[in-house]
Amino acid sequence: MDFSESLSFRSERVTARIVTPDGVETDRPIEIRTSPVTGRSCRITFSRSAEPEAGARRLPDPPPHADQTASCPFCPPQRDVKTPRFPEAFHAPGRMVTGRSILFPNLFPYAAYSAVSLFDDRHFVEIGTASLSTYKDCFVNCAAYLQRIRETDAAAVYMGIAQNHLPSAGGSLLHPHLQVHADRVAPNHHRFLAQRTRVYWKATERGLFSDILQHEKTDGARVIGHTGAWAWLAAFAPEGFYEIWGVLPGQRSLLTLDNSAWEDLAQGVLNTQRFYRSVCRNGYNLGLLAVEQGDVCLELRVVLMVRSNYAPWVRNDHTSFETMLGDMATFHAPEETARLAQPFWK
Repeated sequence: MDFSESLSFRSERVTARIVTPDGVETDRPIEIRTSPVTGRSCRITFSRSAEPEAGARRLPDPPPHADQTASCPFCPPQRDVKTPRFPEAFHAPGRMVTGRSILFPNLFPYAAYSAVSLFDDRHFVEIGTASLSTYKDCFVNCAAYLQRIRETDAAAVYMGIAQNHLPSAGGSLLHPHLQVHADRVAPNHHRFLAQRTRVYWKATERGLFSDILQHEKTDGARVIGHTGAWAWLAAFAPEGFYEIWGVLPGQRSLLTLDNSAWEDLAQGVLNTQRFYRSVCRNGYNLGLLAVEQGDVCLELRVVLMVRSNYAPWVRNDHTSFETMLGDMATFHAPEETARLAQPFWK
């Protein structure tokens, strides 16, 4: 199959004609892009990019309870008595430790294997200000947990690492942490991506994300930079605001990465966070998925996107267009996202 026929970076423009309040007849362009991965469309409403948005003109102040460490179950000394432990048969010490990261079961699990990996002892870490070493330790701790799952339940192949930074991104606690999951039952994205990448491999004998990355390098407009072997780019058809991908071409397993690869990932995540901080955003989500079985063709890709700011009277980032019509409606072109983010990789 020819490369150009294998991947589709489709976009088309529609125009809304209006008469502005001052009586000028004008056209408002909207670009509709289709994701080469999912086939889902998004809409870029350029005219809203300059619209003043409450709570996003400057970085919001820290949350009002950012110093309330005594009520946080993740802060010492509460952590030792208010967080759960692994069964002895799974991990005898009860909690897993790597550097300053401590990992333990999620008290409210989302999967058969569901855990929380803490960064360090600080209760609140503003976006983009975590240290590289603590972030790397947190990722390495997650990987050690996933490896332990693989050794005890080889059928729990659907694995993922995620982050909800601040309540506006779904985080229930301010204390910085990653969530890590594994299950025998595939979540929707795992199931779709495993099928999509397998079909693509059978047709082309190439990795889907490797080819997307090659296309984007040739195009150049959305490439941001590199941290080690991780390549960073703005998503062509974003499903969230300022969506950025980190792709590790050719690598399909979270369980075989060495510490340097995790450190390079942590550096890219921090670069992305610092970019988000520069555009006055304080909440964001992260997701890194893998299917840990031999015949799967899903290469590693981390996805990051900002969410509504955690501040009073801030508009939500999802409207009826996303929840009822199913199209993401974002304001900034991915090419502009890449241009604004590139300095944080230099």
